[in-house]
Amino acid sequence: MKALIYTGPQALTYGDAPVPVAEPGELLIKVAAVGICGSDMHAYHGHDERRPPPLVLGHEAAGVIANGPRRGERVTVNPLVTCGRCEACIDGSSHLCLHRQIISMPPCPGAFAEYVTIPERNVLPIPDDMTFAVAALAEPLAVAWHAVRIGVEALHRPLPTAVCCVLGGGAIGLGAALVLDRFGAHDIRLGEPNPQRRATAAAAGPISAYAPGSAGEPPPGSVDLIIDAVGAAATRSAASRLAKPGGLIVHIGLLPGHDGFDIRRITLQEITVRGSYCYTVADFRDVVGALAQHGFGTLEWVQRMPLSRGPQAFKTLDRGDLPAAKIILEP
Repeated sequence: MKALIYTGPQALTYGDAPVPVAEPGELLIKVAAVGICGSDMHAYHGHDERRPPPLVLGHEAAGVIANGPRRGERVTVNPLVTCGRCEACIDGSSHLCLHRQIISMPPCPGAFAEYVTIPERNVLPIPDDMTFAVAALAEPLAVAWHAVRIGVEALHRPLPTAVCCVLGGGAIGLGAALVLDRFGAHDIRLGEPNPQRRATAAAAGPISAYAPGSAGEPPPGSVDLIIDAVGAAATRSAASRLAKPGGLIVHIGLLPGHDGFDIRRITLQEITVRGSYCYTVADFRDVVGALAQHGFGTLEWVQRMPLSRGPQAFKTLDRGDLPAAKIILEP
């Protein structure tokens, strides 16, 4: 089969790889669409020791079952593989499983390929009228859904009365803004330095997009709920500055480093900082249901490219001048 193989920092090769073999309990999926995630970019830059080269990256996938009695069924893939037996899995928090793995990390090859294997319990059927490119958005939207859900649950006021701010206009940041809208938020701001992505966000829903540091940025101490979808020193600093006394920061981004938080202000103003990782099985299922109902708008913030152009797609994302919030690769 053809695959996009990460061979070293900022190096990708489109070439041949063996077709993975489905073990008992696994499905072989013929990949139809797979998104490029920020974590794929981290690996591409050599910043993710969990993803050593050579490796097939990619985990935001959808396609068709290619083996067994369900052969031909259209599905989207939950790439988070858990044990199903530990305390976290049993109590519904499988994303915190101590034995969790995600495809695109050894020993599980990823989905930047014509085929990928996944446990059968990790696929969900999709409607015939849902494109594979939309189905591949289930994973990043589930990340956003989970972050917003736990933020809303911890918020000290009804969401419709809260000032909400998302930092970052990539797929997860824009997804978080759209989830906030679906959950009933009325005041949604989104900070993004790329003017093309700001325009994309503003066109995607009732979102007030601004350039960080500009006059459009919310005043310091004015935001009830902040979703940091970047996780850089600059966004952690902005979150610390923008949060209201008693406010909440939900931190999703996984960029390297840990600087930026104003610990003194967080302490004096009793600001809560909460991490958010991946999603529960229920979150993923809820997102697929919402996608089936066209619950996130038109989703016209995706750019589709052939998998063979994967190296160029990564370079495009690296330049940071792309108006789309997500690139979907199609084998």
